[in-house]
Amino acid sequence: MIEGLTNIAVIAAHPDDEVLGFGGTMHRISSKGGAVSVLILATGLAARQTSGAADPSDLAQLREHSESANTLLGVRDLQFADFPDNRMDTVALLDVVHRVEAFLDGVKPDAVFTHHAGDLNVDHQITAKAVQTACRSLPGFAPTLIHGEVLSSTEYALPEDQIQPNMYVELGSSLDVKIAAMACYKEELRDFPHPRSLDAIRAQAALRGTQSGVSAAEAFRIVRKVITL
Repeated sequence: MIEGLTNIAVIAAHPDDEVLGFGGTMHRISSKGGAVSVLILATGLAARQTSGAADPSDLAQLREHSESANTLLGVRDLQFADFPDNRMDTVALLDVVHRVEAFLDGVKPDAVFTHHAGDLNVDHQITAKAVQTACRSLPGFAPTLIHGEVLSSTEYALPEDQIQPNMYVELGSSLDVKIAAMACYKEELRDFPHPRSLDAIRAQAALRGTQSGVSAAEAFRIVRKVITL
């Protein structure tokens, strides 16, 4: 068991974000007996549509891909909020916060992983803000809040908004499981050197590994951690 990470919640904006940003860590924790729960806030499809609403059959297929990916990662509870894709700024922030709070109330995690607030994608920004609000420290509830990096968004942040990692998780064989999970998202993948490619995922893991003295790692920013002595 990983100390302080026995029951985690991952809150992602879109299907595949949870794998790109946190997949290796999710598998490491679940494979050691920890509980991993995931909430995906937006549908993840509408931004790819040229006109009109997303096709229900396409949404159903993406949901199946997400379920397959999260099963590989050992996720116990996978939930979808179905907020509008790449339009979460049209939704009242309070509505997003309430959905996140309801999820966290059921999970009662000791740590919450979500997006870096400086990400380029607007849904990532809204997600980070909603999670920070929902995770405000209260008596009896003060989970560790951790931001991660999602290829194809985090690296496009303004220079002053770049993520500054202060926590690394060694992936080991979980990198291969992360790759397999991402491969479930067939429609989201692109060819290298696109950042949302399998080769780019391996390259990023190797880079973060060299920064932390291991062969492969995921990098995070601990936003807040309460220590009780």
